[in-house]
Amino acid sequence: MKDAMLKLYIKIQNLLSQDEGQDLVEYALVVALVALGATAALGSLGSKLSSIFGSITSALVT
Repeated sequence: MKDAMLKLYIKIQNLLSQDEGQDLVEYALVVALVALGATAALGSLGSKLSSIFGSITSALVT
């Protein structure tokens, strides 16, 4: 496990030290942060929408 983590650390350090492709790494980080934020927001929004549609369904049934 330590070997894998060390190899990953070395690869990341090599990627960060290269000037070529640095913009690509930055864009990938931004996309990852946006995706993480969207996932978190949609998770809470999904549960709220589910409860709203559940109450609508129960109101229509009665």
